[in-house]
Amino acid sequence: MKRILLIIAGWVCVVLATLGVVLPLLPTTPFLLLAAWCFARSSPRFHQWLLYRSWFGGYLRHWQQHRALPKGAKPKAVGLIVITFAISIYFVPLLWVRILLVCMMLVLLIMMWRLPVVDLEQ
Repeated sequence: MKRILLIIAGWVCVVLATLGVVLPLLPTTPFLLLAAWCFARSSPRFHQWLLYRSWFGGYLRHWQQHRALPKGAKPKAVGLIVITFAISIYFVPLLWVRILLVCMMLVLLIMMWRLPVVDLEQ
């Protein structure tokens, strides 16, 4: 029963992480890491899929090996954060929500700026 619950939780996390790529308030990375954790403890097959065949696999493997982002990932992430938040800020009519979105974007950008980057080509 525990195995089945972990598999279900893992897939829910994969779906939420995928949605988080385009939705500004939904984080991608924590859901991916949680999905990898769930699959590692419940299904070697799904864990292998997540690490080697999914869209996120390269980033997850790099994070597991180096505890850092690969070269080029940080500018892409910053760009997506800015674009998705800008779209949300544009469409939200309430000033206090806009201010909240700007504050959240700044926190995310600061967190992203602090993450280390490892260039394996050096």
